Amino acid sequence: MEHLSTEEEQIEAIKKFWKENGIAIVVGAVLGLGGLWGWRAYNDHVLSSQEMASDKYNEVMENISGENKDLTAASTFINENSDTSYAALTSLQLAKAAVDAKDFPEAKKQLQWVIANSKEESLVALSSIRLARVQNEEQNFDAALASLNAVTLDAFKAQVLAVKGDILVNKGELTEAQQSYTEALALEENNNLLQMKIDDLNAKVSGTAQNG
Repeated sequence: MEHLSTEEEQIEAIKKFWKENGIAIVVGAVLGLGGLWGWRAYNDHVLSSQEMASDKYNEVMENISGENKDLTAASTFINENSDTSYAALTSLQLAKAAVDAKDFPEAKKQLQWVIANSKEESLVALSSIRLARVQNEEQNFDAALASLNAVTLDAFKAQVLAVKGDILVNKGELTEAQQSYTEALALEENNNLLQMKIDDLNAKVSGTAQNG
């Protein structure tokens, strides 16, 4: 605004400014406040949805773990909450139930869903490792090793090496399995199960060498 000498000229300039720009300023202010209110409403909606999903998840878990397992409700919950971590966790539980029932195709289906849909790297890694275990049970060793190779998070390295050892044992590659177990034990020094597997393999490898 140009320099104005008198108070009267300043008042007239302000009137003119509001006449030309007042509506736009008011609308902008309303939209700005509306955006703020909208953002708060959105946050409230998200929190409310998360609380509802959490409550429903707990209910579904009780139904899965109960004597009369309701797996249908769990599948419905996954479909209705597919964009949440609760859906991935539910799929993991369904996969466990399928493994317990020796239904390996269903277990693979649930684990592959998590791998394809979850945004949580740790859940994807965990699902890949469990998928490798299922594929190992099916003696689909190449697929199992490929599932393990997809896991790149350092936090799961020991688990990957341990499961790789199990797969190599089933393949009859005992020396390679021994190495894999040893590398896993170096990362988890107090893992008694790994130590037992290594000791068992040492005995087998020594016995094979003596017989040879």
